[in-house]
Amino acid sequence: MKKQRIYVDTSVIGGCFDEEFLLWSNGLIKDFHLGNYLPVISEIVSAEIEGAPEYVKNQYKLLMSLKPEILEVNEESLSLAEAYQKEKILTPKYYDDGLHIALSTVADIDVLVSWNFKHIVRFDKIRLYNSVNIAFGYKQLQIFSPREVTNYEEKEYKIC
Repeated sequence: MKKQRIYVDTSVIGGCFDEEFLLWSNGLIKDFHLGNYLPVISEIVSAEIEGAPEYVKNQYKLLMSLKPEILEVNEESLSLAEAYQKEKILTPKYYDDGLHIALSTVADIDVLVSWNFKHIVRFDKIRLYNSVNIAFGYKQLQIFSPREVTNYEEKEYKIC
């Protein structure tokens, strides 16, 4: 059976240290370590991590040790991100959030995970992103929080 390719945005990596999200963020990282899913990040995540605290950078390095697929920004993803802007799904201030979506869509990612409930993991936004995706000839992108994706067992849980 084909392993699911899961795009992880920056909020998931930082979520490994946030009391509200650490159980599921770390559970997903554990799933990557166990080979349950294939991790995917982008050069956008890499750029956003640069300004993060050292402990988040260390978690990022741990994720990088798993040799994730790394998506590069290209004309196709930029064009799709611009379409999201044209449809006013996001304001220009949050352009990179749309770029995470566009990169995942263009790369035919199975699932994008995020803790960004304002601009990414939000029912009305997901519908709008996917309406643009379909108009541009792409399939719909599945977007969830790590809570809906991880296979962690709470009793076996520990921070990676």
